[in-house]
Amino acid sequence: MLRISSLLAILLAAPLCSAQGLLVDVTPEHHIRLPRPIPRPTPTPGSYKVQAIEVDAKLSGQTARVQVSQKFQNTGSRTMEVAFVFPLPYDGAIDQLTLMVDGKELEAKLLPADKARAMYEEIVRKNQDPALLEWIGTGLFKTSVFPVPAGAERTVTLKYTQLCRKSGGLTDFVFPLSTAKYTTGPLDKLRLRVAIESPTPIASVYSPSHEVKVERTGKTRAIATFEAKNTLPSSDFRLMVDAANQGLGASVVSFRPEKNEPGYFLLLASPELPDHRGELPPKTVLFVVDRSGSMSGKKFDQAKGALRFVLNNLNEKDTFNIVAYDTAVEAFRPELQKYSAETRDEALGFVEGLFAGGSTNIDGALQRALGMLKDSDRPTYVLFLTDGLPTAGQTGEAAIVAASEKANSVRARVFPFGVGYDVNSRLLDRLARAGHGQTEFVKPDDDIEESVSRLYNRLAAPVLTRVQLAIDVEGLTTADGPAVTRVYPQGEIDLFSGDQLVLVGRYARGGDAKVTLKGELRGEEKTFAFPAKLSEKSGDDSNAFVAKLWATRRVGEIIDQIDLNGKNQELVNELVELATKHGIVTQYTSFLADETADPNAVASNRQRAEEGLADLGEAEGRFGFAQRSAKLALQSAAAPMAGPVDAFAAGGRAMYRELAGKPHNLGRQWFYDAKEGRTRSAGNIMQLGRKTFFLRGDKWIDSAVSESEEKGAQTIERYGADYFNLAEKHGKHVAQYLAIDAPVVVELDGQVYTW
Repeated sequence: MLRISSLLAILLAAPLCSAQGLLVDVTPEHHIRLPRPIPRPTPTPGSYKVQAIEVDAKLSGQTARVQVSQKFQNTGSRTMEVAFVFPLPYDGAIDQLTLMVDGKELEAKLLPADKARAMYEEIVRKNQDPALLEWIGTGLFKTSVFPVPAGAERTVTLKYTQLCRKSGGLTDFVFPLSTAKYTTGPLDKLRLRVAIESPTPIASVYSPSHEVKVERTGKTRAIATFEAKNTLPSSDFRLMVDAANQGLGASVVSFRPEKNEPGYFLLLASPELPDHRGELPPKTVLFVVDRSGSMSGKKFDQAKGALRFVLNNLNEKDTFNIVAYDTAVEAFRPELQKYSAETRDEALGFVEGLFAGGSTNIDGALQRALGMLKDSDRPTYVLFLTDGLPTAGQTGEAAIVAASEKANSVRARVFPFGVGYDVNSRLLDRLARAGHGQTEFVKPDDDIEESVSRLYNRLAAPVLTRVQLAIDVEGLTTADGPAVTRVYPQGEIDLFSGDQLVLVGRYARGGDAKVTLKGELRGEEKTFAFPAKLSEKSGDDSNAFVAKLWATRRVGEIIDQIDLNGKNQELVNELVELATKHGIVTQYTSFLADETADPNAVASNRQRAEEGLADLGEAEGRFGFAQRSAKLALQSAAAPMAGPVDAFAAGGRAMYRELAGKPHNLGRQWFYDAKEGRTRSAGNIMQLGRKTFFLRGDKWIDSAVSESEEKGAQTIERYGADYFNLAEKHGKHVAQYLAIDAPVVVELDGQVYTW
């Protein structure tokens, strides 16, 4: 008989709310490693599959009541005797714990951290499998044994109450899904549902790990959900909640892995939802719609539907107008109109009378629209739609942009919509940059009305406009330079009702800080200030995602600057450096995804990046469209995703076959290749916390390690005493490097180690 232990892991060394199970063989006479998602011709005696994971949690303030249901199937050829064990983040973290197997309650015994560590080390040494080391240093619960016959299923249900960590004003809920990678195949079903209740209004609900759906059921209640099928999670689920009783809920999360280098910060801000639409500041909306011949048919019907949607959702004090253009330019009225039932109905009649035909006079349309704008005190938004190249009037790209910038005297925000692949996507991006807005790309088969209405729903209720950020750090003087730099998004920002600002940047010095957000509301200046703590040096990697998110946006900004302003060698060098350090692969640095890639070949990599960036010369057609869509995704990234959440489902079994014969790596990076029009994976790049590793030969090598440093690395015996003590000596973030199932070369506090 086999004895298997199932580990329900609570994230290492932090009081975070989490739980997850996996199976480990602890029978003295057997040596069976954890299963990996690589298909084999015949099942191994101790293999198993995690079929489904369903998590229901209720987060009340900092207290989480969690129920986890996990279904296992024995895919091996023998009955397994299973003992269920799981580690704790700290003593007393969990209360009211209940564990049931197929409806039968089992007793759980608590093992303190020292005894738990001895169990971890014993299992790791016996099976020559380092996976469990990710949780070294924690206590654990161990349950009684129950059988799982070959081919049979067992459902394990765990209920517990836990106090979640509060950091930077945010309650932090973590569920370590990455442990589910120890299985013979993908999960058939994954579902997480977190019901949030707060004694004060909920400001922000943010996940740095997954694209969650957030439904607000009131000021103090929200529900966050995530679902996927046929998936293999490679990152833990994390949900951060900010509840503050103030007009602008805001909080700061920081990460500084090296004390002698600038740190990274994330600011989340959400304006309070107004009770009545009449309280909203009046705004101006101008709709500039292409009615050239290429728009005829379904596209123009959708464009007219978008116009009707906007007209039916304006507020009484708003002003508006419609400019339609082909070769000629026609406006609904010569000047802006005050919104009323009467002007709305007249405008709807104007829309019904529009038809498509003629050329595309982009410059004339923009000049006509922007020339109507006189009031710089109210928020003004120009929704500019086109499906083709400028073919009438001024057709020069630079001239059109310069003229629009000059005409925009009220600092209106311009949102170009590029419909289909026939547009000059670079021109639209330049118009957006000059007009303080953002391009929206609508694929040929996408619904124009849906795209426009989605954007307008954001813009419909501006709460705070022209927002500027200032951070003052205690002890920092003017002579020391700015407290924060390279903040993205750049410039002044508008905040909208129900919106959530995700802002990232770098900071020079840690310590106590004062964060100030200034903006305008109905022409009056409003100031919101709150305290924050910027980390002097981060001892763990719980906030490492902030560095990756900042680097992702910075890469998008670099590509944008090169795209709009031409080649810049300093920017090319920085792009390669960031991509290598943070594992951010784009089509312009796709050479890093080559298994023969050498991150230390700086000169060669810069040259290859320059060659890739030359593709930005393609401004038209499908390739130009796809490049700028991908660039926008980097610039506006809300979370540091390495690739599609459900990437394995997208690739099906081919993904698993691709992994066969290679060192196990579910931390692989994903990127969009605009030239090929598909998502690609980089199996030779793995990011763990603050570090990026490249696979060279059979070794995972820290990107911070040079070739000469690698040669002088100190050799540590795998599974020896020094190996197990590395995490205790250098910090608990090292545990994830110990869990790599292949030879490793890594730099820790100035010393390079290999095992």
